[in-house]
Amino acid sequence: MQWYLVAALLTVLTSSQGILTTLSQSNGKYKYDYATIPFLAEFFKLSVSSFFLWKECQSSSPPRMTKEWRSVRLYLVPSVIYLIHNNVQFATLTYVDPSTYQIMGNLKIVTTGILFRLVLKRKLSNLQWMAIVLLAVGTTTSQVKGCGDAPCDSLFSAPLQGYMLGILSACLSALAGVYTEYLMKKNNDSLYWQNVQLYTFGVIFNMGWLIYGDFKAGFESGPWWQRLFNGYSITTWMVVFNLGSTGLLVSWLMKYSDNIVKVYSTSMAMLLTMVLSIYLFGVKATIQLFLGIIICIISLQMYFMPVHMLIELPQTLPVTSK
Repeated sequence: MQWYLVAALLTVLTSSQGILTTLSQSNGKYKYDYATIPFLAEFFKLSVSSFFLWKECQSSSPPRMTKEWRSVRLYLVPSVIYLIHNNVQFATLTYVDPSTYQIMGNLKIVTTGILFRLVLKRKLSNLQWMAIVLLAVGTTTSQVKGCGDAPCDSLFSAPLQGYMLGILSACLSALAGVYTEYLMKKNNDSLYWQNVQLYTFGVIFNMGWLIYGDFKAGFESGPWWQRLFNGYSITTWMVVFNLGSTGLLVSWLMKYSDNIVKVYSTSMAMLLTMVLSIYLFGVKATIQLFLGIIICIISLQMYFMPVHMLIELPQTLPVTSK
């Protein structure tokens, strides 16, 4: 499967995440414990990866699997980073409003490019750097509200701690993605074996988070496993399936493509979600959204198109007279 087909499918799945999550609500509230969603999604990814790994092991040419603990323990790191990132997200939202947080979240586009260069030693051309910055500008433009919707100075009214935490959140998100790509490409191990290691730690950490929630609430609602499926509907299960499938596609991109493709997929998914929300939820369309989409499309063309298609080079040199 070509990377652009996976990226397109990832865009569709990512764009539907917010919509499905909204549809899973009842009167604006969740009937289920939303902390169980990541746990079930990780369990789904682990189950699918384990099945395909088992199929590979039954084939005539067994897959390559590095089983030394010094290699396996490296897959613990992304889980720790994501756990810290989730807590930083909640802390950031105590200082800034959701709109400001979304706009600041676009910093991860640039930080991903920087870490992509520093950690993975992948060189980007000047045109590609301009495209990445343009993508951040486009996504930010699409999210900025007009002065008639909110005070124009609201973006800069939050305390300094909020902006510092927002920058930290963007850096952690980019670091987790780049480190995961490093793990996926550091050897020729089977993708499914790498996924099994990654998602095993994911299941353990999400289970630990549920147990922590039980202790924090004093077990008022009983242990987490007794209420695991309480309030679940078909839409809720679609959210779980969507998150799990998205994670599997992202791991494929990390193995066979790179983080920049993932960044473009998720950015385009965000724009597609905003467009669909206009028709599904009556969200007001803005000129900022229209301009943001145009900027992001130009950025996409700049980054992935060959230089000779962006610039018309002369076929022959002009004849000069002496």
